[in-house]
Amino acid sequence: MKVAIIMGSTSDLDVMSQAIDTLADFGVEVEKRVISAHRTPDLMCEFAKTAKERGIGVIIAGAGGAAHVAGVVAGMTTIPVIGVPIRTQMMGGLDSLLSIVQMPSGIPVATVAINGARNAALLAVQILALSCPELSVKLDAFRKAQTQKVLDATI
Repeated sequence: MKVAIIMGSTSDLDVMSQAIDTLADFGVEVEKRVISAHRTPDLMCEFAKTAKERGIGVIIAGAGGAAHVAGVVAGMTTIPVIGVPIRTQMMGGLDSLLSIVQMPSGIPVATVAINGARNAALLAVQILALSCPELSVKLDAFRKAQTQKVLDATI
């Protein structure tokens, strides 16, 4: 299964590249797109409605400001959607966070911290690992290495 990473603008790529790189570290295939909920709604609709047939298992959606990308996509698919609120100059990303996390009942979007693309990727890996033993082994090894790094730390 693949993970789709979508963002509302190319300006979001600096943050979303953390998810791309993390998924690459786990060997997860990634489909990347810039899709605006407001400027390209037809493209967003086509993307969401054809994601399953393209082998997408999780969608990570990053956007700033109004940040409607994750919510609009989630409304058109049953594939798990993880929203990444992008930091903004106006409100530091709080606007993005609230736009993503305040979804109506029945249309969930998992939401990570502001600029939390790396955690979004790790959550996607956890979801995919439920049905992929090879990925589950990689995730276990990652967690063990992370723990060991803390245990080995000296100050």
